[in-house]
Amino acid sequence: MADVEQGAALPSGVPPPDVLNASAANGTDAANGTATRFVSTPEGTALAYGSLVLMALLPIFFGALRSVSCAKSKNSSDMPETITSRDAARFPIIASCTLFGLYLFFKIFSQEYINLLLSMYFFVLGILALSHTMSPLMNRAFPTNLPNRQYQLLFTQGSGEAKEEIVNYEFDTKDLVCLCISTVVGIWYVLKKHWVANNLFGLAFALNGVELLHLNNVSTGCILLGGLFIYDVFWVFGTNVMVTVAKSFEAPIKLVFPQDLLEKGLEANNFAMLGLGDIVIPGIFIALLLRFDVSLRKDSRTYFYTSFLAYIFGLGLTIFVMHTFKHAQPALLYLVPACIGFPVVVALVKGELTDMFSYESVVEVLPHTPRLTHFPMVSGSPASLADSMQPSRASPRRRRPTPHAL
Repeated sequence: MADVEQGAALPSGVPPPDVLNASAANGTDAANGTATRFVSTPEGTALAYGSLVLMALLPIFFGALRSVSCAKSKNSSDMPETITSRDAARFPIIASCTLFGLYLFFKIFSQEYINLLLSMYFFVLGILALSHTMSPLMNRAFPTNLPNRQYQLLFTQGSGEAKEEIVNYEFDTKDLVCLCISTVVGIWYVLKKHWVANNLFGLAFALNGVELLHLNNVSTGCILLGGLFIYDVFWVFGTNVMVTVAKSFEAPIKLVFPQDLLEKGLEANNFAMLGLGDIVIPGIFIALLLRFDVSLRKDSRTYFYTSFLAYIFGLGLTIFVMHTFKHAQPALLYLVPACIGFPVVVALVKGELTDMFSYESVVEVLPHTPRLTHFPMVSGSPASLADSMQPSRASPRRRRPTPHAL
């Protein structure tokens, strides 16, 4: 899923899927065309990694909170996608095939044209994801004295009794404002590939992924995380496929923060990077434990906070090992044991291990919950996860613009 890579020279705007990159020496001298080695200052490195950790925690924390209300929602547009144990078992296999397929694509076809298509694809998904993320804030910030008009986008085929609805999409003025703001960010990203725009899309993808992708029980979560643990270690340590795709893949599927921000400001280009897979995959497991806490009907959120702290510990350990051994590290190698082990130990101490593994999140989600039916590439991008879902067809109406995903 992800690796920590030391010393890779990645130009600005070339995002690695699921790569935590702490390049201690990269950069080029544009003036004379000779390679120069940039050595980040301790302050710059600390700022970059502290910022990445903070940005990783935000979508997990708020996405988990929103997943609770999402699970109880009767709005078809907010219904979560449920991952079953069968889905979880197949996930790493399909992910490996997709990753290797991308590797062959980049070897055979022009990287420029592939990334152009990816930019357009993520431009649309990013706008929808960011708009959905902004919706709760817009509902609070929208002036009450302004009219909130209702709109409907309707496409049909046929006529008379044979008329069939293809699209029946309802939205309002608040949704339009969110879409307009998100479109501006999208245009900024496509034209400039600026790291701030990249992070806005990346945070939106990650938050939507944690909110809308639901594991049905703890056993499924263990299967998914365990399988991706093996997947991550194999593709990082066993081959160069992950790193090759990482350096070629141009899309907002990672969070970045420059280590030379103090020297160059917003034009900095020596990035530390964290792939979205290292946020979303542990994040959906942490969100499941929050829903388990809620199901216990107690005032405490013991398992949520335990797993949340375990994630911080695992991510910090990843960074520490990378700097100690100066070698790329698969982040899930440390995140998976921490996120599963800590809550299990707490459950054993409290005598609630049986309750934890017998909890079924799908019971909370009401009938007709859509489930994951086929698989995207696992590069950590909730956007690619999004496109693999099939929504419930109980109602064609969608009240809010949802990125259908994440």
